[in-house]
Amino acid sequence: MKLKSTFLVHKYGEENLLIPTAGESFSGIVKGNDTLGEIFQLLREETSEEQMVEALLEKFEAPRETVEADVARAVSELRKIGALDE
Repeated sequence: MKLKSTFLVHKYGEENLLIPTAGESFSGIVKGNDTLGEIFQLLREETSEEQMVEALLEKFEAPRETVEADVARAVSELRKIGALDE
């Protein structure tokens, strides 16, 4: 899976933003912390949930269960707004 090319990733101050371009049915802005920002970055290339978990475990000090839950929640929400190519 990866982010659709019609969604832009941007960092504004401390917030990480995902912004749809014209033509997308989702018309909001997704805001998140550094973990979500890293997930956005990982999704710029083809990746899997497990690969994202491993990359986040290398970057952040957190229990595996927490990281797995964060990735699963992010992927679920991104699917709901149609932001992923799968």
